Amino acid sequence: MKPAFSVIFLTTLIGAGQGLFLALFAAELSGAAADAADFQVAGSVLALVLCGLGLVASFFHLGHPERAWRSAAMWRTSWLSREVIALPLFMLGLLVYGLAQYLGWPSIPVIGAVAALLCLALFVCTAMVYMSIRFLQEWASPLTLANYVLFGSASGFTLATLLATLFESAWPLVQPFAWAAAAFTLAALVTRTASLRRNARLKPMSSLQTAIGIKHPRIVQKAQGFMGGSFNTREFFHGRSIEWLRGVKWAFLLLVFPLPLLCLAVGVSAGSTLLLALAFVLQYLGLLAERWFFLAQARHPQNLYYQTIS
Repeated sequence: MKPAFSVIFLTTLIGAGQGLFLALFAAELSGAAADAADFQVAGSVLALVLCGLGLVASFFHLGHPERAWRSAAMWRTSWLSREVIALPLFMLGLLVYGLAQYLGWPSIPVIGAVAALLCLALFVCTAMVYMSIRFLQEWASPLTLANYVLFGSASGFTLATLLATLFESAWPLVQPFAWAAAAFTLAALVTRTASLRRNARLKPMSSLQTAIGIKHPRIVQKAQGFMGGSFNTREFFHGRSIEWLRGVKWAFLLLVFPLPLLCLAVGVSAGSTLLLALAFVLQYLGLLAERWFFLAQARHPQNLYYQTIS
């Protein structure tokens, strides 16, 4: 498939915002953030900004942004419509949670629990947009949902670790956040490695014979059927070489996992805000590459027919 950068930024930005909120709510439930209301408010605002930026990015994926409201109309059958509804609801939950922290409302845990449910619902809706497409075998796996949740949590907790260093009241949270970020990162390494191995063993359910409806055992394609490119060759194939794909894969494996873990470990032990900032930046850049690879790796069956480029 051809990756759309609007989708890449949407999913990575809201994922980091969701993970950051889960870190805030976990600190609230543990009681460790009882004296860090300023940190909780700032974290809520930052998470809301990240989700807002993701929402803005999604508009660049629409052919007619002025009709964006119609994307929620098919919520009974479409996971995309459900995602369109879940994202603003989660953002509303974030807004109320931040206001509750700022105003000191006594019902903060209840508000946080509702927002957490909306957060998890958004994770499910986003992942199911891809998992529900059964003919794209690379996406149709429970590992897709696991990776969305773990990557979002890893980047969010890494960002929470950085943010906690900027508030004196939140310094006791730095080490727990770092441990949680490392745990989510390692868990994501396990599930993403599993999905890479699974996808490498997949065999196409379609063949050139089924693509064109001819049962002859030996078919040789000489041309794609057009003098030049077409919508099909532009929108359903990334056009990159095997070497490019391999390079992107190793780039995200390096940027998402070992480098942020190293920066987290050294940054926390040395109390370095710069290293913790570097951990988040490297991991987020790696997630951009990972999401590009995730989208590009899916092999659309229609490409069987257009596999030869004249």
